[in-house]
Amino acid sequence: MSARLLIVGPQGSGKGTQGVRVGAALDIPVVSTGDVFRANVAEGTDLGLQVKSIIDAGDLVPDELTSAVVRDRLAQADAAQGFLLDGYPRNLAQVMHLDEFLEGRDEKLDAVIALVVPREESLSRLTARAAEQGRADDTEEAIATRLGIYERETAPILDVYGTRGIVDEIDGVGDLDEITARIFAALEARGLRPAR
Repeated sequence: MSARLLIVGPQGSGKGTQGVRVGAALDIPVVSTGDVFRANVAEGTDLGLQVKSIIDAGDLVPDELTSAVVRDRLAQADAAQGFLLDGYPRNLAQVMHLDEFLEGRDEKLDAVIALVVPREESLSRLTARAAEQGRADDTEEAIATRLGIYERETAPILDVYGTRGIVDEIDGVGDLDEITARIFAALEARGLRPAR
């Protein structure tokens, strides 16, 4: 069975953890833009060199380059039967890039998993994580800034996918296993059942 999914949620929503669980259960690769960027930089690819110079300058990777890196990853053999995108598309321009790429392959997203977590919950989770991991860059102000960017730029993509009827809003608060079970219940309602 193929499944082409996107997982979306604010920082601290647990989307990275849940994405890995869903990808493993459906036997599809999790395509995280951060991981793909790091892999390209580590391998010294042309795309990686471009990404590195932008990140080293302290800038955000532009939409066109981000989309090129993701297209390159989705063109690999292991993503032929499906994938779970994490961190892309992160804005409306990237939604258009992804649509064009998938249309060119006569494919479309099957579902968008939207983890819903109140802002206060995200803040407390991220603050706790910063303390545990000693992440000095995760100040309350920096976290609030990142959540603001999510709310302004990423949350609007849910309106686009919502009009297509493919968004499943999942309560992202609670026990990890409970949240995973909610995700699978929503996917199974769409006929997407775990491979194992």
